[in-house]
Amino acid sequence: MDSSPPPHPVLGRRFVPLSEVAEMFSISSSQAYALVRSGELRAIQVGGRRQWRVELSEIEAYIERAHAAARPHVDTEGTST
Repeated sequence: MDSSPPPHPVLGRRFVPLSEVAEMFSISSSQAYALVRSGELRAIQVGGRRQWRVELSEIEAYIERAHAAARPHVDTEGTST
């Protein structure tokens, strides 16, 4: 039986570790860390071992920025003559 507490009924989970970010994007942990190091994905370090955590809203913001960056490329691909 799982002994971890249930997520907050209103807030749910707010932060996820980089390993989960890597899994979400189907990338390696080192690639997820590179996104943080480059500033593309904002994260914080917590705990005595300074583990990286990413706020779920930051993941959504990163996805929105990636969509916006890809949009011009997608729009121009279909207009070649």
